[in-house]
Amino acid sequence: MTDIQIGGFSILCIVLLIYSGMHVAVALALMSFLGVLLLRDNYTIASKMMALAASDSISGYIFGVVPLFILMGMFIAVSGIGKDTFDVANRLFRGVRGGLGIATVFANAVFAAVTGISIASAAVFTKVAVPEMIRLGYTPRFSVGVVAGSSVLGMLIPPSLLLILFGILTETSIGDLFKAGIMPGILLALFYCAGIIVMAYRFPSYVGGIDKQADSGRGAEMTVLEALSKLAPIVLLIALVLGGIYAGWFTPTESGAVGALGAFLLAAGKRQINRAKLWQVLLETGHVTVAILFLLVAANMYSRMLGMSGITGYIGSWFGGSGLGLYSVLTVYLIIILLAGTFLDSTSIIVIIVPLIYPVMQVFGVNLVWFGIVTVVAVEVGLITPPFGMSAFVVKSTLDDQRIGLNEVFMGALPYVLMMIILLVLLVIFPQISLILVR
Repeated sequence: MTDIQIGGFSILCIVLLIYSGMHVAVALALMSFLGVLLLRDNYTIASKMMALAASDSISGYIFGVVPLFILMGMFIAVSGIGKDTFDVANRLFRGVRGGLGIATVFANAVFAAVTGISIASAAVFTKVAVPEMIRLGYTPRFSVGVVAGSSVLGMLIPPSLLLILFGILTETSIGDLFKAGIMPGILLALFYCAGIIVMAYRFPSYVGGIDKQADSGRGAEMTVLEALSKLAPIVLLIALVLGGIYAGWFTPTESGAVGALGAFLLAAGKRQINRAKLWQVLLETGHVTVAILFLLVAANMYSRMLGMSGITGYIGSWFGGSGLGLYSVLTVYLIIILLAGTFLDSTSIIVIIVPLIYPVMQVFGVNLVWFGIVTVVAVEVGLITPPFGMSAFVVKSTLDDQRIGLNEVFMGALPYVLMMIILLVLLVIFPQISLILVR
């Protein structure tokens, strides 16, 4: 086989191995080693090159941003801030049809600005919002759907773990990616709110809760001063973390450290942390971090093997000579991502597909910051689509209600999938939506 054929065959093998049940990182590492072995026909060269790729892949200072932002998100998740934010949002929207759904979206958007992990948002608001909505007469399908749908805001509104990964893989400014994620994140949240209002008025039987709008529990009894006191900690943390990056006070890695410390102090100040919870937070942070960095190591090994095979350059040349325009190539790319979301998690999609396609985008001269936002929005769709939708699984596993099945969660999230696709189309047609805040 030629070098290019070896590279192409490795991609096919990756898909088959993943479908057979092999872990994504293991499949990437295995095919990287076998690919180099076939390319160089030397076991020693193959093993040393893979060892070098592994040691180089996460040795940089920038990779510290991954565990630090994860740690911050974990501290926020146990601090009770998500519940406080939901209570304030509940007070704001209690007089609106579908008000608790809008409150959930609002609270998720605020919560996303200090977590960056969608599964954390899904877990927190499944516990906080779903029981309250069902108590007030909202249908189970609507209740779990709005939590699953709005949880994806955690991967778009900065700080976002997916944006960090995209920036690392493509050597794009993480600060610029964070800025670019703000407007699309806000716009998606507004789409969700508008969609909930439309559903509440046009399909009241689907939403439910119409006859109990006057009763909104704790949020209805909250004074303005209490609301401000509940929101103040998370607002200050957002200002410190994101404001520090945008003002140039901190690098993204330093901002992650400051945010993790601030989140720990908030959790300690609210008496939500003890030795057992601290150990649990550190353990979960370690698990998530290791899983992500293992993927990054394997992806770096695989991208080097593909570079040696010449297939990335071949793909770029093929697209350049095919006569296909940017939007045709982008459409194919987005369809592949949407299909990949049916069997891969979001991190795996990023580390497998982006290294293959972003050299092609460079040939077209596209803005990689805009391309990163478009990619992340497309990847997010997979979080709430069957059969692998991670956020839907988290909602189901966190929910203490056996009457609500996984199918109910996926069906409830369907309207939000459609709204995300609308946003994706708008971002492709109007790139300035994401670039308006980027200098």
